[in-house]
Amino acid sequence: MKQLTWLGLLWFALTGCTPAAPQFEASNPLDIAFGDPYILKASDGLYYMYGTGGVEDGFIAYSSPDLKSWTPLGQIYRGGTEDSWTVDTFWAPEVYERNGRYYMFFSANCKFIDESELERFRIGVAVADSPAGPFVDYSDKPLYDPGYPIIDANVYFEGERCWLYFSRCCYKHPVESEIAADARAKGMFEEIEESWVYGVELAPDFRSIIGEPVLLLQPPYNRDDAQAEWESRSVTSGEVNRRWTEGSFLFKHNDCYYMMYSANFYGGKHYAIGYATADNPLGPFVKSAHNPILQKNTEQGGDVTGTGHNSITIAPDGKTMLCVYHGRTTPTGDERLVFIDPMEVTESGELKIHGPSTRTAK
Repeated sequence: MKQLTWLGLLWFALTGCTPAAPQFEASNPLDIAFGDPYILKASDGLYYMYGTGGVEDGFIAYSSPDLKSWTPLGQIYRGGTEDSWTVDTFWAPEVYERNGRYYMFFSANCKFIDESELERFRIGVAVADSPAGPFVDYSDKPLYDPGYPIIDANVYFEGERCWLYFSRCCYKHPVESEIAADARAKGMFEEIEESWVYGVELAPDFRSIIGEPVLLLQPPYNRDDAQAEWESRSVTSGEVNRRWTEGSFLFKHNDCYYMMYSANFYGGKHYAIGYATADNPLGPFVKSAHNPILQKNTEQGGDVTGTGHNSITIAPDGKTMLCVYHGRTTPTGDERLVFIDPMEVTESGELKIHGPSTRTAK
């Protein structure tokens, strides 16, 4: 497959030298009410932002020449139509430019699943000739149906091959663990449901998968696991009986594969980002001892909470890595808004995000 200019810049930034200090400042939070934001640097030189929210029956988008001034493009995909496999609840779009066309991977409730199921999410693909759409369904059915609800598609390309990453929903997925046993013993919750991240090779035409999905990440079983405290806050705080591992994003740096992911309730203050590394696109992945690398800052005097579900783009300077994520602030309330902060991979291989920040762009 043809490799595109923005992907080449991203590869250079992730495999070569990355800046040791922030080189870009956005006006955080942006005045864009998206959850799960994703930014594509298209071959026309513009940045395009997609995300959850804005309309109930699909997705809207924004464009920008510099990641600071954004132009609304209106609705670029409409689902829930008579000839679509989708019904409602459209989440987490990501768009990739391949061979002159644009492919949107997203989640939605599927009409082929029994309506008695409260969560009927599957992952599908829509296609367009422009990053501004209009996008239309690539098929009359989801890309893949594992028999349980899945969300948060992310695609990684390497040469002629590509891989799909997704999260199995917590819905009807109770998992026994020491954390679940503690919650039950304390009378908090009878069971704890979990979401897990899977990966699988994707056919080059984006119409099917190759082989069977591999389990890559899940919440810790043991209470003394180094990741257990931060990944279990939604449970231990009494917020909800679920532990999430979702919103994965994969990139490669110096022959190491980095998988960023989010844990805790996406609608709560404890939502946070961690990462894991592996030698292969399908793992095994080992979580970083530095997790979480992005979380609420209210305990340090800030006003940002609920930071998560990130993607990565490259600043206009062509080298500065940027983490794009959603969060909330005390002044703006419960609505999820977009944040953009510089990030880096240090010489020792540690992934750092310089945020969350609230500031005026420069």
